[in-house]
Amino acid sequence: MEAGAEPFLLATVRDISGLKQAEAALTESRDLLQTIIDTAPIGVFWKDCNLRYLGCNKVFAKDAGMAHPLDVIGKDDYQMAWAAQAQYYRADDQAVMASGIARLFYDALHKSPSDQPLWLRSSKIPLRNQDNEVFGLLGIYEDITVRKQAEEKLLLAASVFTHAREGIMIAKPDGTIIDVNDAFSHITGYSREEVQGRNPSILNSTRQEKDFYTTLWRDLVDKGHWSGEIWDRRKNGEVFAAIETISAVRDIDGHIQHYVALFSDITPIKEYEKRLEHIAHYDALTSLPNRVLLSDRLRQGMAQSRRRGKRLAVAFIDLDGFKAINDNHGHKAGDLLLIDVASRMEQTLRAGDTIARLGGDEFVAVLIDLDDTETCLPMLGRLLAAAAQPVHIGDLVLQVSASLGATFYPQTEDIEADQLLRQADQAMYQAKLAGKNRYHIFDPEQDNRSRSLHESLEDIRRALAANQFVLYYQPKVNMRTGTMIGAEALIRWQHPEKGLLPPSVFLPVIENDPLAVEIGEWVIDTALLQMELWQAAGLHIPVSINIGARQLQQTNFVERLCALLAAHPNVSPGDLELEVLETSAMGDLAKVTQAIVAGRKLGVRFTLDDFGTGYSSLTYLNHLPVTQIKIDQRFIRGMLDDTDDMAILEGVLGLATAFRQQIIAEGVETVEHGTMLLQLGCELAQGYGIAHPMPANQIPDWSATWRPDPAWLGLPAVSRVDLPLLFASLEHSTWIAAVEAFLRGERKVPPPLDHRQCRLGTWLVADGQARHSAQPAFQAIDALHRKVHALAGELLELQAQDRNLEVQTRLGELHGLRDALLEQLKALAPGKSAVNGMGSL
Repeated sequence: MEAGAEPFLLATVRDISGLKQAEAALTESRDLLQTIIDTAPIGVFWKDCNLRYLGCNKVFAKDAGMAHPLDVIGKDDYQMAWAAQAQYYRADDQAVMASGIARLFYDALHKSPSDQPLWLRSSKIPLRNQDNEVFGLLGIYEDITVRKQAEEKLLLAASVFTHAREGIMIAKPDGTIIDVNDAFSHITGYSREEVQGRNPSILNSTRQEKDFYTTLWRDLVDKGHWSGEIWDRRKNGEVFAAIETISAVRDIDGHIQHYVALFSDITPIKEYEKRLEHIAHYDALTSLPNRVLLSDRLRQGMAQSRRRGKRLAVAFIDLDGFKAINDNHGHKAGDLLLIDVASRMEQTLRAGDTIARLGGDEFVAVLIDLDDTETCLPMLGRLLAAAAQPVHIGDLVLQVSASLGATFYPQTEDIEADQLLRQADQAMYQAKLAGKNRYHIFDPEQDNRSRSLHESLEDIRRALAANQFVLYYQPKVNMRTGTMIGAEALIRWQHPEKGLLPPSVFLPVIENDPLAVEIGEWVIDTALLQMELWQAAGLHIPVSINIGARQLQQTNFVERLCALLAAHPNVSPGDLELEVLETSAMGDLAKVTQAIVAGRKLGVRFTLDDFGTGYSSLTYLNHLPVTQIKIDQRFIRGMLDDTDDMAILEGVLGLATAFRQQIIAEGVETVEHGTMLLQLGCELAQGYGIAHPMPANQIPDWSATWRPDPAWLGLPAVSRVDLPLLFASLEHSTWIAAVEAFLRGERKVPPPLDHRQCRLGTWLVADGQARHSAQPAFQAIDALHRKVHALAGELLELQAQDRNLEVQTRLGELHGLRDALLEQLKALAPGKSAVNGMGSL
């Protein structure tokens, strides 16, 4: 500025509004970008070339253990929460920047800061400047751990679906089938393609009523699941039983997405149950109700009589002259007569009445809805007339009569069902005394016999006080190994005048008297004392004891048992075994079960005695916690002569095996009985063929000297597949024995001669043809079988011509063919057990 000049101000003005707006926009854009990055549910970070963090979002900062994204800037991985894995992450980052190529969407398993498995899906992208030079790295990752776990669950579910043995079906909410597994196809016969898109009603067997399916769907809707038994139909039309569970699968909002059904085919179990239930409730010979079903129907009838104000009659029927039929014409004729008489008596009854066979030639009829006593009399007459009708069996005409005793309910005093039966039995006895072929009505006034019973009870009570009772012991053995496994204690009365009396003389008298408990405790105490004496002599012999229903159901049973054991501390409770009759369990199953459970806690073992007599059902095996089953001796004694007994025995053995119960057989009277039992898989036994009951002092010598029959030692069981051959061969041997008996005049009727009608012949054309037709021995067996039947026919023809000497001479030919046939059966049998099985016939 020149001197004297006027001062002035020079100002330059530039409009920067646009710049400010751009800066504000940039800031806003940057803030928006940061907001977006922070809002994203994934981790985002970026680094420089030195692998130090330039920035990140909030998700990343939180994972890194930092409070704010700004806290991450300038730090490296060694300063993050994952310091232990820093080297791995840095190496991976360097590889991406070095290659200059982005690495996108790759999954890797890591460890979280808390050392938990962590699945991440990551992408890493090199950052470039304007000169296309890499100056850093952008990383993005997502936590997919939950997704991976879900995938693993899906894979596991898919594996279970594919490999499960149960049938599985998945359906839409409307019931349309989406998918099924291989087991479904195996059970139903439908392939996956055949059922997809169809409704499960294709399996409907029509066995269930409409109400069944209404309840099923109501449970699915209300409870979300249903389970139970259902009858379905296979593709081939066959109906099968299934145990099935259906569940509704819902989404997060509670809406049903689909249904899943799992089921197993239980048809074999159902068929077995049906067979066993029939055996349990019906007589095997006549198909009439047995004692169990009779007891149930009698109780129902008594309750119905009380409700309706009507009377009920119980008629006890015993056939007259039946024993002579058996003795003169054989048991087969006797059985046929029983079947015919039972059927005729049943036909005389009204709907709602019941007639049952108790056993032998004894029957009981229950007649309901009677107005008075006189109404019943014509019915009793019809029963007697039906029993007395002639029965035609082949050329024979057989005839018996019947003695019948009847009693009525209700009576002036309360009375139980078993008392009614005893009254009817007493009345039947009176009918027999009066001349048979008549009925007798029970008169309560004649029940003065109770005085005689009281006198008998007093005699028994005095005998107990005078130590007149003794225990005999029957050894129990393992027939295969030859070892003695224990003994059964059996009570006898050493009567001062009548000698040694069996239990059948006095035990029925005390059955319903408290004296039964006293004698039962005496038996246990005496047996425990004897076990102590044997132990002192160096013998370890477990002892089993029969225990009556009355004693078992005493409220203090376990307390008394504990006291008896405590009195003999040297005896292990496990060496005491209590045998419970099936009839004892019938009275109060829950109470008996409770007593057995408590007894087992003391260490005492329990056996279900006389199993298979017709009283048993699945209930007893399923609920009674016994450790052993004793097969009733009537089946053992008859199994070699009666194929029905053999079939029942095999079924009982199968049932016991299915319930994992140890089995022992009583009534082994011959070597053949033992051999057959061993082949059927039962190796524990007792019976007269092993040893008679004996005094305690004879047991040590018997135990030291007894040896099993050589045929028993090491004899293996026959495989189940060869049992039909064994049974057929047994029946054939029985058939040959029957032919010989007829030829010797010991049998009235010859056995059937048609070779196609015997069991061996049936086996040859069915199972034998299917399994063994390729074996050379099979054709020889068929030819020998025909020759045996042909020769038997010739011998019977010779006898009809009174050429008996020639018949006896040619019996050797029959034996020769029999032995040749058995030798071929041995050759046919696939294993040692089957060979031994054939050789024992």
